[in-house]
Amino acid sequence: MQINDPNTTLQSSAGRVVGFDSHPDTFTAALLQGQTPAQAIVQKVFTKVPIGQLSSWAQKHLQAADLVVLEASGNSFQVVRTLAAAGFQARVLESGHLGKLKEAHANNDRISAVRIGKAFLAGTAKTVWVPDLRTQERRDVMHAHRKAVKRSTQTANRLDSYLSDNGVRLDSSLLRLEEPAAMEQIRAARQWSPSQWSILESYQADIQSAGQMRQRWERTMALEVIADPVLLSLTRLLGVRDIVAYNLGAVIGEITRFKRPKSLVKYFGLDPAFDDSGNEEWSGGVGGHGHKTMRSLLLESAQCILRTTGRLGKWGQKLLAKKGSRNLAAAAVARKLTVSIWYLLQGKFEGMENIDPSLSLKIGKIISKVGPEKLKAMGTDRKTLRQQMEKSLKEGRVYRLDPTKVYTDPIELKAEPCPASEVTTLAEEYGLS
Repeated sequence: MQINDPNTTLQSSAGRVVGFDSHPDTFTAALLQGQTPAQAIVQKVFTKVPIGQLSSWAQKHLQAADLVVLEASGNSFQVVRTLAAAGFQARVLESGHLGKLKEAHANNDRISAVRIGKAFLAGTAKTVWVPDLRTQERRDVMHAHRKAVKRSTQTANRLDSYLSDNGVRLDSSLLRLEEPAAMEQIRAARQWSPSQWSILESYQADIQSAGQMRQRWERTMALEVIADPVLLSLTRLLGVRDIVAYNLGAVIGEITRFKRPKSLVKYFGLDPAFDDSGNEEWSGGVGGHGHKTMRSLLLESAQCILRTTGRLGKWGQKLLAKKGSRNLAAAAVARKLTVSIWYLLQGKFEGMENIDPSLSLKIGKIISKVGPEKLKAMGTDRKTLRQQMEKSLKEGRVYRLDPTKVYTDPIELKAEPCPASEVTTLAEEYGLS
């Protein structure tokens, strides 16, 4: 049974919805019979069953036509996988919607289980995609890396704040200065008492520890990108290197679940928000919805693209000159980049014949993240690994793009046809020609 089968529904009128309230050690399940919330009858409630008994409990009390529904939480994906292995179907529902249904004056596991089941029957609760194990591992690494980046920034800011409190300002950011150079500047800045210097050394040790953890996760991501032809192919795109490529693989998972480029744009939250109700009309930016982490990374990539002279960079620069807002231009470039990511993951770009200087430089930087010690442990060297990566980029995937096909944005279908001089292929549009 496929965990993410979009056709998973109640198989017959006899099928029940099982509201499932999961916790790390126990779960509560409510068996509901009925096709709507008003018709739903609570047949039985199992309260605080040990989570270790989930599989045996399901075999004993569930029927093949039953559908288990649970709120997205820490172990919800594992619950779905366990039930799927036992031959039962389950869905994970978005926690944001269910949280709004929670009653403030009274709540327990029994009430929650019934509420989750009825919310599904109402048809208003969104279903969360359950990632496969490989994608789940990538997401775990992605979250660990983001935490390491946050910790690295926080520790540097704490030291900078302490220096500022003592009237010391360095020539450059602590994140950019090498450890010996930073400590030398700090020591020479003023006379420090023994206790003050102990505090400074503790801050520096925290920065060093956070930096080492960040490098560890970046090495892990670089190795995964090198080994996976699909992730490596994403580095063809301007503004995408190992970290962005890895995060795209972790967040997107199966590209087939996004039927159109617009679906992926919306998932990342790069479509502008708007509210046109009654006499009020409002339009906003790209914040406040979609996948925050991926949107932030793509906006950073877009800012880099705006500083280049490629086709997409020039397009963004023209938009910047017209609108006068760099953030708006970056959001527009990020949206175009997302569209190109969809086409590339779908295998709709042509294969590569040559490695251009920009991509060659990316390859070198990715290999540098691996480090000489890891290369030695792998029994290879920079030159050999570079050759393997270049070969993978050229031959690692099968592309189906018709190079003569002209890209047309569906939003602009009613517009006047472009002059022949302005017509571009997909490859030209995203700087891959």
